[in-house]
Amino acid sequence: MTAIEFNNISKQYRLGVVSTGTLSHDLKRFWTVSVLGKEDPYLKIGEENDRSVKGESEYVWALRDIDFKVEQGDVVGIIGKNGAGKSTLLKLLSKVTAPTTGTIRAYGRIASLLEVGTGFHPEMTGRENIYLNGAIMGMTKKEIDRKLDEIVAFSGCERYIDTPVKRYSSGMTVRLGFAVAAFLDPEILVVDEVLAVGDAEFQKKAIGKMHDISRGEGRTVLFVSHNMASIKQLCNRGVLLENGRVKYIGEIKDTVEQYIGNGLTDKTHFYEDLTTAPGNDVIRLRSFQIKPLNANNQIDITTGISFQIEFLCNKKDAMLDINIEVKTLDDVTVFQVGHLLGEVGQKDSKVGMYNVTFSLQPYTLNAGKYRASIFWGENQRYVVYEGIELDFEVENELSDMGFNQDTMPGVLRPRNEFDISYKKL
Repeated sequence: MTAIEFNNISKQYRLGVVSTGTLSHDLKRFWTVSVLGKEDPYLKIGEENDRSVKGESEYVWALRDIDFKVEQGDVVGIIGKNGAGKSTLLKLLSKVTAPTTGTIRAYGRIASLLEVGTGFHPEMTGRENIYLNGAIMGMTKKEIDRKLDEIVAFSGCERYIDTPVKRYSSGMTVRLGFAVAAFLDPEILVVDEVLAVGDAEFQKKAIGKMHDISRGEGRTVLFVSHNMASIKQLCNRGVLLENGRVKYIGEIKDTVEQYIGNGLTDKTHFYEDLTTAPGNDVIRLRSFQIKPLNANNQIDITTGISFQIEFLCNKKDAMLDINIEVKTLDDVTVFQVGHLLGEVGQKDSKVGMYNVTFSLQPYTLNAGKYRASIFWGENQRYVVYEGIELDFEVENELSDMGFNQDTMPGVLRPRNEFDISYKKL
């Protein structure tokens, strides 16, 4: 049975202004659409929603031609980069805003948690806001009374339930907001990435509750998150958005694979022209490499791993801190380690080219795919450059020798697992 239908949904915005921006444009739209009965002239223009490039048009399609169905009881993870249209899609479903074209059909009562404080009146107490939200969803006072104790207990805000929510922290607000959305018996629960505001205990409770809602009670959940581990744990279906369009729909494992990339990127970043290389006036990246690779272009689990960074320092006596971070491809941090050039507290770097190598011991990482990224800072002011990352795969062919990758040394490694060296070239 279908719970939600998105039929040719598109959403257009004009950058920088409200409506079409001018009275003449508004009148033209009214005359063309309402009087002449023709197509909106502004739907014929507009560009794809790629936030990383400068466009030619004043109009942008936040969503374009979204067309899919969600079955009752499915837990659907909606994933994609920032600006892909995930939150816009949930706002359309929740009727916060209307689509420019197309229709959405939802069969059942919808409860939404789109951002911290959604649907809450700041001057009203937590208790009053629970009744307000229930009334908006069409529930009677008796129905809300029956759920009140469960909502308060789940939120963990009992001491402050009769305090105006404007005095709540963001974590308390999202706790109460999720409890209201989850316990007031919605047929469809819509949750944006606000759960990241909560602490680890609450995130675990919230994901458990969404499991109960979908699998125990047969209700439908739409979940947006950048945490691929949570997405894979909770969801059974996935929708991948890219620049406002649907790129892939399928089983959650396959969708996440499409998002993070089936293939691995090159094992080297090299910039011949240092004037345009990533960096700033103090530091410019020359190269970033991962070694050694075997014949299969992988790292053998029996060998160590070297992360080599070569860069130009343009400032004398700069206190530079070079860092590397490694995550699994579903965004779980494995380790982060850094090195300060020179002695701690001293500024003794000289202008010139440097090489920093982080050497990781054998058998430190489990077999699997990983992503390494680098960032650096001066005087503890750190800069992260998007795109300076390398994917690599650790290979394990030792199963016949008694090794089990599930019990291999795992995630967070202490600093003494690394040999860190640097030299001026």
